[in-house]
This record gives sequence, structure tokens and C-alpha cells, in this order.
Amino acid sequence: MSAQSKAWTQLLGTTTFRLASGIVALFVVAAAVIVWLLHAQTNAALTEQVLAGLRAEAESLSAMSRDGGTEALDRAIRERSFPHSTQLYSLTDMAGAQLAGNLAGVPPEIRGETGGGVFRYRPSGVPDAVPRLAVAIPVKAGPDRRLIVGRDIEEQRGFAERVRLIFLYGFGGLALAGLAGGLLMSRVVVRRIGEINAAAHSIMEGNLERRIETRGSGDEIDGLAENLNAMLDRIEQLMGGLREVSDNIAHDLKTPLTRLRSRAEAALRGNGGDEGYRDGLVRILEEADELIKTFNALLLIARLEAGAIEENMEAFDLSELVRDVAELYEPVADEAGLKLTVDAAARPRIKANRQLIGQAVANLVDNAIKYGAATHTREFAAAAIGVRVAEVANGVEISVADRGPGIAREDRERALKRFVRLERSRTKPGTGLGLSLVAAVTRIHGGAVRLADSAPGTATPGLKVVVWLPKRLYCE
Repeated sequence: MSAQSKAWTQLLGTTTFRLASGIVALFVVAAAVIVWLLHAQTNAALTEQVLAGLRAEAESLSAMSRDGGTEALDRAIRERSFPHSTQLYSLTDMAGAQLAGNLAGVPPEIRGETGGGVFRYRPSGVPDAVPRLAVAIPVKAGPDRRLIVGRDIEEQRGFAERVRLIFLYGFGGLALAGLAGGLLMSRVVVRRIGEINAAAHSIMEGNLERRIETRGSGDEIDGLAENLNAMLDRIEQLMGGLREVSDNIAHDLKTPLTRLRSRAEAALRGNGGDEGYRDGLVRILEEADELIKTFNALLLIARLEAGAIEENMEAFDLSELVRDVAELYEPVADEAGLKLTVDAAARPRIKANRQLIGQAVANLVDNAIKYGAATHTREFAAAAIGVRVAEVANGVEISVADRGPGIAREDRERALKRFVRLERSRTKPGTGLGLSLVAAVTRIHGGAVRLADSAPGTATPGLKVVVWLPKRLYCE
């Protein structure tokens, strides 16, 4: 099979073409039934109109025969009979001899005194004329006369035939137009789907930067392409994050594992006796706890990204939860020489995962204490860390602001990823998972995280982290 034949076969087998052909076929059948009914009704109406005229004239001639006798009837038929008239008459005696009229003899289709019918005749005086169609009825004209009154209906028959041909041509044109439209639609759809398949094959072969082209038409295929592109962006982002996580795990976990081994070796080599071994084991346990904390955070983030929180949703007072977290960290802030203030006058009641929201707020406060203490001076001691809960038009915001070194604008998006630590020396304790966990918790609740300066334009602009939760989480 040639490539062109294969393409046509594929085109004719598309769902679009089958649907278009089916719709056209149904429409043509429905239109044919309607037109047939209209045609039949039109013929019936025309026939009834002719017969009504014939009956009226028959009544008039019958009355004339009764009142004026055969002479009056003969005279009337002679006066009305014209060679090329559409009004046809045949007046004969009972033996069949023609007495008057422009119709030669009684047509065999007209039987008896009451039956009428349709017949063909040749106009009188024109032997080679083409037979024409007519309808006639018998008329009571006395005991010694037989009268037939008819009408030529060739024009009506021609009109009906023209209407029939117009409808047939219309049906044919409609069917061809429908098939052509189906082919055109199929070609457009097949071409667009072919582009999507080509992009999919390219992506499967490893070209993760490939995207499906959109034409800006706003149709369903453009919408599908946009959704697929958004999905591909998310997949590329996740794969990039996976590569980055792998690199960061190798970097961040190698150091504590090496330190853990070094402490064990030092404890074994030491001569401090039981006290020395005990001190070494304590340090090893501390290092192990930090590692376990890191892996627990990773597992929690993975669980959040899988969306497994529905079973733990509950209604609670968000401001009360934030105050509880702040109260828990207040001694830690005091020890670092920082003042922790809470503004939670708003009392929104939401339905969410209380434990995860509390963990996210705790991470933000912990980060604020850790990095706010590094630049703490007497000037900022009065309100070094501020925690605030505020209702906005479309939900509620939880903000935690410190007066630390802050985060540069170009690094803010990267700071929400896993294992990202903007402190190059990595001398401070931490895993680089705090803000990543906050972002995951917020995202799973349908919210968003925003980073900003808490005191822009100063030497220590600080960091303000704003967590927005949508209003749909509110309890009724």
C-alpha cells in the first residue's frame, strides 16, 4: 500500500470522519423523509385543487343539462372547447359517436358514471404531439349523452418533477458537502493529533524540553495542548528537583555520616574510660538524630506531594494554633536574645491538617530565630521576630518576619526547593528542607508561599515569609 493510500485509509478511519459522516447521513435521511412528505402533500394539494375545479364545473354542466336540455349542453361544450386549451371536454352519444369537445373519445381510464382518473392524451389536431398528462371525471348529462370533463396537468407534473430533481440535487450536494467537511475536519484533527504524537515521541526519546505547539484558537485541542504542556513542565521540574535532591543528598549526608564515623573512631581510640565512651556515644546519637530528622522530613514531603492528607483533615482555630507554636518557641527566641511577638487578632476557623500546618509554622519560626539571631543588635531587639495572622479578601495569611540577612530576589524561588541552603559555608545546622516542607504543606492545601523583605531598603532587610491559605478551607 502506498503512503498516500495509507494516509487516506487512516483519514477515513478517524473518529472525526465517522462522526461527521454519521451526522450527515442522519440529516440526509431526515431531510429526505421531510421532503418526501412535503412533495406528497404538494401533489395531493394540487390534485385536490384540480378535482375541486372539475367537480364545480361538472355540477354547473349537469344543472345546464337539466334546465336547458341537450341542445344547451351541446352548445356550451362547443363554446368551451378550444384546440390547445388546458380545459378538456368530450361529449358523445351512448353509441360513442363524438358530438362535441376537444378530447378525441373517452379515455379507457375513465370508467362508469362516477369514476375519474389520470390519463395521457394527444392534443386534437396535432397528430405528432407528445402525449400529455390529464385528469378527468364523468358528468351526468342525461340519458342519451355521455360527457367527460378534464384538465391538462402537465404543467403541475413538470413542476413536481422539477421540485423532485431540485431536492435530489440538494441531497447529493448536501451529502458531498458533508463528506468533504468530514474529510477536512478529519485532516485538521489528524494533523493536530499527529503534532501531539510527534512531540510525545520526542519527549519519550529524552527531549524533555520539547513542548506541544498551540495555535491560539482557544479550541479543545489547544486546551489539551496547554494542559499537557503544564504537565510536562511539572514533570521536568520534578525530575530536575530529583537530580538536585540526589546531588544535595550526596553533599549534605556525606558530611554528617563522615562525622558520625569519625566520632565512633575517636571514641574507640580514646582512653577516657567509660566517661569518654559515654560522651562519644552521646555525640553519635546526636548525629544520628539529625540524620533521622532529615530522612523524616524527606518522607513527609514525599507523602505531601502524593496528596495523602485527606484522612487527617479537621476543623480548628488557626490563630490559636499559631499562638501555641509561638509560645513553644518563645523560650528559644529569648535564649537567642530575640523578642517574639504574635498578632493573631483574627480568628479564622479552617478545616485542614492541623499537624502539618503547625509543622509549617514551626519551621518558619525556627528559621526566623536561627537566621535572625545572626544579625541581632540592640536596635532590633524590641521586635526582632513578628508572627501575624490576618484575613484577606480571598483567604487568610500567616506571616513570619525576622531582621536577618534576608534572601535575594533571584534566590527566593530556589529557596523553596529541597536541600537548598543559601549559606554556602553550611556552618549552621540544618537540612535545607524547612522552606521546602512549608511549600509542600501549603501547596497540598491549595495555598501559596510568598517571600519578601521585612524591612526593605535597610542594611538587614530580613525575610518575611507569607503563607496564604484559600477561603475554601474555612469552616461554615
